[in-house]
Order: sequence, then structure tokens, then C-alpha cells
Amino acid sequence: MGVTKTEAYTAPQLELADLCKALAHPARVAILEHLLTQDCCICQDLTDVIDLSQPTLSRHLQVLRDAGLILGTTEGTSRSYCIHPAHWRRVQGMLNGFFDRFQDGCC
Repeated sequence: MGVTKTEAYTAPQLELADLCKALAHPARVAILEHLLTQDCCICQDLTDVIDLSQPTLSRHLQVLRDAGLILGTTEGTSRSYCIHPAHWRRVQGMLNGFFDRFQDGCC
């Protein structure tokens, strides 16, 4: 498969695609669902909830952080994560705007 020609797409299209990539794994969806029910969560606690090894879980958390969906803070050797409120609302608006463009009557 060839390399994607990113210059052929708008910045909003690229951003939405990157966000969708971050959401495109069931483990990351499970992490987000869990974080949505918590004020904050220490990474080690997540291994009790999500059946993944610590290194695998950490990698998924990094993908979510890179996408801006979660925030992480370090205190000693513990790392806490929570939903990034402002970015979460922005992403929600992007996805709603994308799906709201649909109009019945295709074909």
C-alpha cells in the first residue's frame, strides 16, 4: 500500500482521521469508558479493570494522550489519568459536526 498524500487533505480532515485512529482499538475505548466514570485513575488500577499487561496498557494510554483525549500527571512513581475536558468537548463537536452532515436520500 502506498503512502498517504497528506497534502491532498485539509487540516480538519487529517485531525479527524488521527482522532479516529486513536479511538480505533477496543482497549482504548474500554480505557476511555472507564475514565469517564472516574475523577482520576492511577495507571496501575487500570490493569485490574482492563485485562492487559502494564506495558501494553501504558502504550494505549500514550496513544490517547498523544491524541489529546486524556491528561496524565506524574506523582512519584505513579501516573494518574483523566479525560481532557476541553479537548473531549472539541472532539465531540467535531464528530457531531461530521455525522450531522448526513442527509437522507442518498442514491
